[in-house]
Amino acid sequence: MTFSLKGDYLYVVDRFDLNVFSLSTAEEPVFINRVNVGFDIETLFGYQDYLYIGSRTGMFIYSLTDPEFPKKLAQVEHFTACDPVVANDTHAYVTLHSDTFCGNDINLLEIYDVTDVTEPVLISSRNLIFPRGLGLYGNYLLVCDDEIKIFDVSNPSESKLVNAIDRQAFDVIINGDLLIAIGETGLFQYRLSTSGDGISYSPLSSISI
Repeated sequence: MTFSLKGDYLYVVDRFDLNVFSLSTAEEPVFINRVNVGFDIETLFGYQDYLYIGSRTGMFIYSLTDPEFPKKLAQVEHFTACDPVVANDTHAYVTLHSDTFCGNDINLLEIYDVTDVTEPVLISSRNLIFPRGLGLYGNYLLVCDDEIKIFDVSNPSESKLVNAIDRQAFDVIINGDLLIAIGETGLFQYRLSTSGDGISYSPLSSISI
């Protein structure tokens, strides 16, 4: 995702910059500020008072304490690769995948401890096939790989593959118990649920392309 909403502000990334718009008058968004982040910016994820920005060379964390002037708190670098990211209170989850345009053959899930957002610490790295979009559902992380893989990340330093949805997708959106998976062949909706036995899913609908 390349945009995020926070209060009356819209944050949008392009290849180089983080752009800030005021939505105080929703019908007439007003450009407020442009913050240079780096280059090859790809994804943006907003969580509480922070923005997590993924690029082909690393992850950036910005503070929204002053919403019109985002301030960089931290940066972590990695091998050149395409880089989606999501986060919660304590950890950030990053997928690195190979691609003709991303410049490498690395396919990894990396997990960072961001308890101190100014000093992210890599605590786990595992090989995957071709990971792309990802999303959090409580203590579970869903990753678009050769299928939609579901990891138990209740102990983030030792993620465990516990289930999978036999569907190829390049991105997932999780809203409450609703999972929306987007792939080359269409859009697919599932209902997620958890119990003492783990996590399960049930198909709801699909739209083929």
